[in-house]
Amino acid sequence: MLNRKNKLIVLKFLSLFSVVRGYNILVIALAQYLASIYILAPNLPLRKVVFDLNLFIIVLVSAMVIASGYIINNFYDSEKDLINKPKKSMLDRLVSQRTKLTTYFVLNFLAVFFASYVSFKAVLFFSSYIFGIWFYSHKLKKIPFLGNFISSTLAITPFFVVFVYYKNFEPVIFVHAIFLFLLILAREMIKDLENIAGDLAQNYKTVPVLYGAKTSKITITFLIVCSLIPSLLLIYNFDVGHMHYYFKLAVLLLIIFLIFLWKSDTKKQYNTLHNILKFVIISGVFSILLVDINLVLNRIL
Repeated sequence: MLNRKNKLIVLKFLSLFSVVRGYNILVIALAQYLASIYILAPNLPLRKVVFDLNLFIIVLVSAMVIASGYIINNFYDSEKDLINKPKKSMLDRLVSQRTKLTTYFVLNFLAVFFASYVSFKAVLFFSSYIFGIWFYSHKLKKIPFLGNFISSTLAITPFFVVFVYYKNFEPVIFVHAIFLFLLILAREMIKDLENIAGDLAQNYKTVPVLYGAKTSKITITFLIVCSLIPSLLLIYNFDVGHMHYYFKLAVLLLIIFLIFLWKSDTKKQYNTLHNILKFVIISGVFSILLVDINLVLNRIL
């Protein structure tokens, strides 16, 4: 049995894990590796990709910067989160703001230090990424739509850096990126509907606060309809292997999403819609394995 002191240490660790959203970071790291193996560098031997030290450092540094981004975002949103996410907020507050900020600076320092092993360009890239996350959290987040757009751009940046590393400029990769970006942007807009109470209380000028829920729904509908275009292109115009099953399922789920979007008006309903988009995005990560089933089986066996 854990004594009181050890229980507190475990709770603080869980609190910090909650603040940095460790589960999200693990999914992003996995997505970077799967995208590298099956989409960005499919012709390279598995061993050469998995044991590439530069790629490992890029993924590690990305994880550090994303973790620090969640910390600084949590720091600025602490009052709003008390209203929108009271249970999570109480867990997050087990770690002091001072500890969070110290961790933030340590993670960023280590990220830049490790990036220097890859190249000076990597240092500049990740330094800009760190600044961009801070500037978004400090200034841009409260600007309607622009804040959503910047947040979505920052969310796909870890995939952009891997894309640049492999210098693979195939059109199919850009279509994948557009599909992902539109889903993330729609998800950010749904989060604004879900968190409208806290945004109103803390004077966050989001789209639903300034222009109403109907305008938000119109914008989200437009983004989802736009996302259907790259998904249909990936099904019928590009060779994505068995991943076409994922995109067909995604199209079906997105149509269902739109139907329920216009019937929703409560926080719980918006949370369900948020989770549908989250499922489509996360399942897309694992469906990368379907790009080449034979390649998967050969690499496992």
